[in-house]
Amino acid sequence: MTADKNRATAAALLPLVGGADNVTSVAHCMTRLRLGLRDRSLVQDAALMALPAVLGLVEDDTYQIVLGPGTVARVTPEFERLLTSPSAPATSPAGTQHLGNTPQEQITLRNRCRNKEGSGAPQAGPQNPAPQSTTPPTEITTAATTSAADLAAQGATLKARQKARNATPVKLFLRRVANIFVPLIPALIGCGVIAGLNGLLTNAGWLPALVPALTAIASGFMSLIAVFVGYNTAKEFGGTPVLGGAVAAVIVFPGIANVTAFGQKLAPGQGGVLGALAAALLAAQLEKQLRRRVPEALDVLLTPTLTVLLTGLVTVFGLMYAAGEVSLAIGTAANWMLAHGGALAGFLLGGLFLPLVMLGLHQALIPIHTTLIQQQGYTTLLPLLAMAGAGQVGAALALYVRLRRNHSIRTTIRSALPAGFLGVGEPLIYGVSLPLGRPFITACVGGAFGGGFVGLFNQLGDAVGSTAIGPSGLALFPLVKGNHALGTTITVYALGLLVGYAVGFAGTYFFGLSRQQRAGLNTPHDAPRTRGEGEADAPAPDTPRGGSPEALGPAFEGVG
Repeated sequence: MTADKNRATAAALLPLVGGADNVTSVAHCMTRLRLGLRDRSLVQDAALMALPAVLGLVEDDTYQIVLGPGTVARVTPEFERLLTSPSAPATSPAGTQHLGNTPQEQITLRNRCRNKEGSGAPQAGPQNPAPQSTTPPTEITTAATTSAADLAAQGATLKARQKARNATPVKLFLRRVANIFVPLIPALIGCGVIAGLNGLLTNAGWLPALVPALTAIASGFMSLIAVFVGYNTAKEFGGTPVLGGAVAAVIVFPGIANVTAFGQKLAPGQGGVLGALAAALLAAQLEKQLRRRVPEALDVLLTPTLTVLLTGLVTVFGLMYAAGEVSLAIGTAANWMLAHGGALAGFLLGGLFLPLVMLGLHQALIPIHTTLIQQQGYTTLLPLLAMAGAGQVGAALALYVRLRRNHSIRTTIRSALPAGFLGVGEPLIYGVSLPLGRPFITACVGGAFGGGFVGLFNQLGDAVGSTAIGPSGLALFPLVKGNHALGTTITVYALGLLVGYAVGFAGTYFFGLSRQQRAGLNTPHDAPRTRGEGEADAPAPDTPRGGSPEALGPAFEGVG
């Protein structure tokens, strides 16, 4: 996408989210533009979905516009520039503020979204709730449900229902924990790729003078990751970010080796990201209490001093040791599990990951991944979980072959498959497999067999890990690392993907659709024709085609 297109996309987005005055914060992850909004009612969901660059909409703790990997990193700076530009629209223009509110405008927007369906762009529409269906949500059996738009309505209903179930205090807390690590993913990826390149140079004996420099570049961020985690934790939980970073910096300070706690010397970095998270969380809560009690005249002096001092002492003489023991237990448990039952562990992790995502429990894995990367240079869990995406791709390919006459669904699959191969499986999941029911299950079976294959090699001594979190599928290859030659590790991971593809395909082809489903779905269904003069408006679902990745969250980006 050219710079002009990026600017044009940003300019088109801004008025549709309520203008500059309605935006309170801007951030992005691997695929989504994340916006804080003052007034949610000013956002025009249908008009946003009609934009060619928008792949989906997500409403979580922030309003998220799915633009896709690469694109979002280029559009976000342009969007931020527009916010600070004097010519930026303060609110939605009068001509577009109510677009989609009249019946004729709704028909126009629906048709634009349906036309977009024919072009194959994966989409989602969580803010346009699908009409309730009497068909059980686990499987579509009626002949009336034959188009990609109808599947999207089912998918949106399922997602909205699951989102409501996931709004529990524990799951909301886990989501906030995930928000701490999402901004760190680009640095983890960049340093991970550099570490892989450095490993190649070292093994080949090339450019020996450059190797130490690359080692420093690749390792520098990881040596200070606790500080970044502390900064983001305080920011997420309402404290002063730099104070969170300050108390977390105690953990990585070399002089901490001179301190004794619980009868043993502390080590720099002991406790890792878990200790940093706990220290910064404590600091944020303590700071908020101090702000309420310290007189205003003394606040600027006493509050930061007491926050850093008291939290720092608790960190040094308690949290570092406790978090260090927990981190060590996590690493030991992961290694033991894969060494003694790698095939079974991989089977369970690969098969159950997507259900865990739907339950909102996957976000607890992000600190575990980061802890393993900090301890041993790579996480052995991520390649196993990545097999879940391979199963989805295999299932989608089987549906593409099975439903030869349903051009609408085949177009959806064809457009979403490239992203699926690269590890972004949300459009396939919520646009195709989950609404159909059985294909989601057979896709999980494919992921289970792929995970079991990779886990078996871990059990045999060939560890397969990733030096960063975020990417998955084919995009994970530059980050693959293990305890043997790189060629062996890459081969095992590639074969695992192939197993996931193959089992997901076979399971879905033979068992993914009932006879009634095949009869109802395997019928010609193209884009809706233009309404003739005097004809009534054809009913259209309120939710455009495709699936929203909201339930997959920041930890699933690139892991599905």
